[in-house]
Amino acid sequence: MLKSVILAAGKGTRMKSETPKVLHEIFNKALVSYVIDAVNNTGLADENFVIVGHQAERVEEYIKLNYDNAKTVLQSPQLGTGHAVSMVLPYLKDFDGEVVILCGDTPLITSETLKEFVEYHREKKSDLTVMSAIFNNPTNYGRIVRSADGMVSSIVEEKDATQEQKAINEINAGIYCINWQKVMPAFNDLKTNNAQGEYYLTDIIKWGNENNLSVNGYILKDNNEIFGINSKVNLAEATKMLNSRIINKHLINGVTIIDPATTWISPETEIQPDTIIYPSTYIEGKNIIGKHCKIGPFAHLRGDVILEDYVKIGNFVEVKKAIIKSHTNACHLTYIGDSEIGSNVNIGAGTITANYNPLTKEKSKTIIKDNVKIGSNSVLVAPVTVEEGANVGALSVITKNIQEWSLAITRAPMRVIEGWVKKQG
Repeated sequence: MLKSVILAAGKGTRMKSETPKVLHEIFNKALVSYVIDAVNNTGLADENFVIVGHQAERVEEYIKLNYDNAKTVLQSPQLGTGHAVSMVLPYLKDFDGEVVILCGDTPLITSETLKEFVEYHREKKSDLTVMSAIFNNPTNYGRIVRSADGMVSSIVEEKDATQEQKAINEINAGIYCINWQKVMPAFNDLKTNNAQGEYYLTDIIKWGNENNLSVNGYILKDNNEIFGINSKVNLAEATKMLNSRIINKHLINGVTIIDPATTWISPETEIQPDTIIYPSTYIEGKNIIGKHCKIGPFAHLRGDVILEDYVKIGNFVEVKKAIIKSHTNACHLTYIGDSEIGSNVNIGAGTITANYNPLTKEKSKTIIKDNVKIGSNSVLVAPVTVEEGANVGALSVITKNIQEWSLAITRAPMRVIEGWVKKQG
């Protein structure tokens, strides 16, 4: 099996945030998670090493909470990218296989590209393969220097490059695949004779050539995949790029999206054909949406939502951690959370499932069975079950279970005081 080393020790000064750079989020998912998931989804890797440094405890806690096959390794002090990778030497001294090295702030990298990259490395019988990209404007990137036979001879950082080297438009994408036992000695031989005074990971390319290893370069097809996050501006740009990729996938698969520019859909959301997504809809987290559904406009799905076929989630409706079965409508100004809702249910405007107890800090479930009708401006205080066919009158607060085919109503009787307005004058 393959292992990965993910560089996540940097402070991210330009983010201007107390949050470690790799824990900033897109669709409520940390940047480093996108990278780990991309590696895991290749089906090739069995273990990931995340190199931590700045606010190491926070990153370590996140990794432990979310991944069984990832462990953190502390880099302190931080003496460069080559030094960072050397931190895993004690863990991999006996490992005889391939290691992929990536950056933890590149959330757009895909498992498809990584799998193709590793396959290229294997097909070329390479000892060391670097991923590269062709940029019209390569300023600030390390340049890929190739020999006459097309092999990669070195990577030269911008600050160390000659004018001739700066004219090269093939740049280092920052991802490597190495045969570990052959390249491992390089990390003890790296030097700091460069403009930054650091141990450069890029120097393993030159080391490989000096030690007669096979060093190749894989040219990336979509440059957006290596877009790195160094500022909040970059974060916003990456979010747009990721969302555009997701939107296009759903459009190709038969989903109608009225206005892609104002629609946001998380990468973990599955949507079946013939569903319509209306403008200004925001869908985050992991969700499954069936066929012929209508979502929005101005709807918000917060994650862990399953919508069966022909469900309508209308304007200003928020849904979280809920299962809603087929032919059910929640059309206006409603909150549905921690709920199971049956088929052919109509949720009236302004309905709220009150699922959170602020005193006990516990969340409870609301269960609404098939063919139920909930009147407008009703509140269902969980835990509560509304059995099949029951009706809830408008303006009701439901705190007890309702039997099937019953009417539940809690509002006070209407009073009309004749002439009241004129008497006030």
